[in-house]
Amino acid sequence: MVLFDGRGGEYPARIERIERDRVVAELGAWCEIERESSLTITLVQALQAGDKMDFTIQKAVELGVRDIVPVESRRSVLRLAGERAGKRVAHWQGVVASACEQCGRNQVPLVAPLEKLENWLARPATGAMRLMLAPDAEQTLASIRPVGEVQLLIGAEGGLDPQEMLAAESAGFQAVRVGPRILRTETAGLAALAALQALWGDFREG
Repeated sequence: MVLFDGRGGEYPARIERIERDRVVAELGAWCEIERESSLTITLVQALQAGDKMDFTIQKAVELGVRDIVPVESRRSVLRLAGERAGKRVAHWQGVVASACEQCGRNQVPLVAPLEKLENWLARPATGAMRLMLAPDAEQTLASIRPVGEVQLLIGAEGGLDPQEMLAAESAGFQAVRVGPRILRTETAGLAALAALQALWGDFREG
């Protein structure tokens, strides 16, 4: 078996014994193995209803996203606040850890605390290339080469409303499209992540 602590690298290990509240394992030599993409992508995902958020987060981790920022947008069907929001973020962090175990990543992406999209957009920009998906955008994803960190903004069911799109543009986001069809929220972010990796990230590197 292989063990990792989420900070990079991993250890071959052998279980010595299983006790009631812990597992004792013998660790081998630390291995400097990394499976991270050359692209540093933060997924800014508006809340989705039902199990869609779990699915999106799980698959985004498999596709190499570095961090996940859940936000509440005006068209979000799901609404969370207070203790309920904190518990859901903790649950999503567990989804991330499980996805890392499944796909062999040894650096665990962080799920940020939930906040309103307008509040997140009001924060100072970090210098990342900022992209938001819009089906009627003039630019395609393939026409924009990422430089350094990328922040990818995806709306909820029904997409971002016009005021949110204006606020995002004011915060430095460029509207891009990934194709001629309108994608559901649970498809849009994953399609964009896969396209980014295919064009500029680890798929291209082979």
